[in-house]
Amino acid sequence: MARRSSEDARAVRDAKLDELHERLTSAVQQVVSGEDWRRALEFAARFRSRSFGNGLLIAVQHFAAFEAGRVPDPEPTYVAGYKQWQALGRQVEKGQPGYMIFAPVTGRFASSTPQDAGSWRRLDRFEKPRPGEAVRSRMVGAKPAYVWDVSLTTGEPIPERPRPLLLEGEAPDGLWDGLAAQVQARGFVLLPVSHEGMIHGANGMTDYTAGTVAVRQNMDPAAQVKTLAHELAHVMLHGPDNADAVRHRGIAEVEAESVALMIGAAHGMDTTSYTIPYVSEWATTVKDKPPVEVVQATGERVRKTAAVILDALPNVPAGAGDPPGLSREMRPARDAERPPVAPFPEPEPAARSQSGEPVAVGGL
Repeated sequence: MARRSSEDARAVRDAKLDELHERLTSAVQQVVSGEDWRRALEFAARFRSRSFGNGLLIAVQHFAAFEAGRVPDPEPTYVAGYKQWQALGRQVEKGQPGYMIFAPVTGRFASSTPQDAGSWRRLDRFEKPRPGEAVRSRMVGAKPAYVWDVSLTTGEPIPERPRPLLLEGEAPDGLWDGLAAQVQARGFVLLPVSHEGMIHGANGMTDYTAGTVAVRQNMDPAAQVKTLAHELAHVMLHGPDNADAVRHRGIAEVEAESVALMIGAAHGMDTTSYTIPYVSEWATTVKDKPPVEVVQATGERVRKTAAVILDALPNVPAGAGDPPGLSREMRPARDAERPPVAPFPEPEPAARSQSGEPVAVGGL
């Protein structure tokens, strides 16, 4: 009987995972157009503690709840799990089903030679490591989980973070300096140039061989800081050793400009008049890849890169989508749709040319 119950539970879980995959595929297909891509990225910027796929799942299910009259606004404000809301003095309203997302399943691994990726062995549930072994946890699968928007809960009020509105042409205080520091921390020299003629007509340019990032100064401060965010994304994601970027410049440009949009959105900046035509064009014209595949290939890399940048900035007004007041222990585990390919991948280093030939990427 116990075995039968376990098989039934596994079948229910697998059916829910299949449903999630179908929902996610449908959601991805809907974000091919520039305007939908903008909304998806702006949502991801505000809910960056969630994976790109889980962000889409939350957005789609919340909008369906809005159309059904269950929630007052088309976009969620804060989302959290059942016990997380209870920890904040709030209770999910009776009968609210919540939004189904992917939650990571983790396992413990041990190794006496942690530098050797193939030496790690998975520990059983109650197994202890051998003396001298290092122990790490990593994701080994996924399971369905549920979150609720604050509008589906009652109880103690949630403090609202300020959301600044910028005047046209302004840039948020300290954002240029924060981005510049991250460029320099990755070994690149920042070169403000007086006009676009000095960088082949571009707004910005990353030169991997010389280790420089140039941004033209004859633009409004908001445009300059957006361009710097674009170039920082190139520094972090692209270069001669990145095969995808070398073969398909369009993928690199979609990623860099999408990161810039997320950085701007997290600071209340509206970059859409420039970003949407740019991203929309590249997302639909990458050779040998349909637009949906481009979105799937870039969405999670964009979110992770923007999250790294935003988390390193001294002050990000928009928050990460979790309700204020959650303790570190109650914050959601790292989201993911699939297990990582490598057992314990190291952070990707800043790309640099190894051939000695000039390599440059422009920020259009």
